Amino acid sequence: MSRQPRYLWLADQLRKPILNGEMPPGTRLPSRTRLARNHGVSEQISRTALRLLVTEGLVESRPGSGYFVRKVPEIFRLCRTDASSGSGLGRLRREEVRTEQEQCTQPLTSRLRLREGDPVYLTTSRGMSAERPVTLHRSWEPAALTVGTLRTPFDSSPGTGLLERLSAAGHPVDRVVEEVGVRALRDCEASLLGSAPGVPVLVVERTHYSGNRPVETSDLIGSTEQCRFLYKLTLARPRRPGDPRRC
Repeated sequence: MSRQPRYLWLADQLRKPILNGEMPPGTRLPSRTRLARNHGVSEQISRTALRLLVTEGLVESRPGSGYFVRKVPEIFRLCRTDASSGSGLGRLRREEVRTEQEQCTQPLTSRLRLREGDPVYLTTSRGMSAERPVTLHRSWEPAALTVGTLRTPFDSSPGTGLLERLSAAGHPVDRVVEEVGVRALRDCEASLLGSAPGVPVLVVERTHYSGNRPVETSDLIGSTEQCRFLYKLTLARPRRPGDPRRC
């Protein structure tokens, strides 16, 4: 059996007291030099071990100060099976950012089955914890569905939900499709989330259909550290002997 690399061994010596609470958040770790001396390894090994713990999210590096045990971020569970097919933000407070009209481009043309340049309404909102953004929600819908009515995102009454508004315009939603993935946060999204471009984020692409026609599509974007998407599936109960047959 191959011997465990020394940097993994050293990282494990530090990880255990962090996870069991012996080293609470805010605790300053020994310097690379002291770690190397105390554990009989090189500074290169201690540096690599600390970087591994940073990558795992257990430790943070503060330039000029050293390495510190990181505070465990608060977790938000976002229900994706709510009865109204709304944003499913749970404990987060929804904050409207803006609504605007823009031209449809890829990949939205495929998701909404529109042509390049067709007008769409873009509504941007955030899920807030206190005054800090946790999630970003961007929703696009074809302008042709509601243009000239009082059912556009600009004209509808405050508090009117997407499904209610589209149904009143003659496009009742009867199907929802979601796809969940991970990608890098984009420049246009980073400032709205108070984060840095390029960090990994969870993304739920949700599309609402009226019949076979997509009438809205959206991206729900959240931190991989803080967001969990909760799905509850109802399964048909197996038929038992003696149960009446259903027509």
